[in-house]
Amino acid sequence: MAKILNFAHRGASAVCPENTMAAFRRSLDLGATGIETDVQMTRDGQLVLIHDEELSRTTNGSGYVKDKTLEELRALDAGAWFGDGSFAGEKIPRLEELLELLLERDTVLNIELKNGIFPYPGMEEKVIAAVRAYGMSSRVVISSFNHYSLVHFKTLAPDIETGILYMEGLYRPWNYAATVGAEALHANHLAVLPEFVREAAQNGVVYHPFTVNDPKRMEFLIDAGVAGIITDVPDVLARLLARKGR
Repeated sequence: MAKILNFAHRGASAVCPENTMAAFRRSLDLGATGIETDVQMTRDGQLVLIHDEELSRTTNGSGYVKDKTLEELRALDAGAWFGDGSFAGEKIPRLEELLELLLERDTVLNIELKNGIFPYPGMEEKVIAAVRAYGMSSRVVISSFNHYSLVHFKTLAPDIETGILYMEGLYRPWNYAATVGAEALHANHLAVLPEFVREAAQNGVVYHPFTVNDPKRMEFLIDAGVAGIITDVPDVLARLLARKGR
């Protein structure tokens, strides 16, 4: 029986500032076997890991990621906002920093392309180049709410797995995934039922639902047969998976 992937959502984001190297490292300590993160592109074409298009929620900056250079973004504090301030000084990471962290591990990396609000021309090509430079093609899943981007990505890198992100009510999503060329369904967990998981599996498609923090819901999804779960609390999921032998 295949092990269920424990994806730490933006790293260990319940106990560390999201999408920072501190959060990624901590998630590994807490039992994560996968990491989920968000990639955007700077004005000078560098790949950085941050969820919001606008900077003010998770940094001491303002304005949009797309309008800043890497140097400008790296000058910001991405940790002081969280908790008691003990993470002050954390930086917005580059994608390459996370790839470097995972290079000698077997951790699976889920990279979400954050190009639904602002297009980032050439981002797919740059992500592919970075992943291949680190020899990580077999341990990466690319997801996005922008399914046009996923199709474009797949034409460029058919060897790298993709997952379609969606919220609710997608009819027979495994059939739709085939039209996109995706191997996985990154569905809001409320849009996942056991019969969906079974039929998807019969069509060669797996589920990685998000964002699941309640242990009872985790157990429901494990029993339903999902291939992975995206969570803010990888330690909670790790304990549950260990108890269930998964």
